Amino acid sequence: MSNNQFKKGELYSFVTGKASTAIARRLQKKFNNAGLNLTIEQWSVLYHLWKQEGISQQELCNATFRDKPSITRLVDNLERLELVKRVPSENDRRINLIYLTRQAQKLQEQSMELAEETLNEALETVPAEKIDVCKEVLQIVYDNLK
Repeated sequence: MSNNQFKKGELYSFVTGKASTAIARRLQKKFNNAGLNLTIEQWSVLYHLWKQEGISQQELCNATFRDKPSITRLVDNLERLELVKRVPSENDRRINLIYLTRQAQKLQEQSMELAEETLNEALETVPAEKIDVCKEVLQIVYDNLK
């Protein structure tokens, strides 16, 4: 028996993540207005490096749910912007570990403030209990498809 409560045409909107896209667009606009030369995709990589730097590109792929070519392109661009540097692993010369530069560390506080501000705007009129239910449902959906 199907548990699908969506009418035809609704599923595409649900799957594409209209809310996620709207949040990303708003955050990108805030980055641009603040003069941060950074895309949301680049910021997502930096975000994971702020949590733990010195990880491999494969670990970044896993953390950001991106494929290897996408991460390679993002790290290349971040390297050009002098926000990250690749350092060969001492254990395996085939692997580069990604480290933040001082410039990237300086971006952390401002960009995280903008991200928090954006999320607060997005959730402004949503009751806390509905946020909890939403997080729970989305985790179940993710776990079902893992």
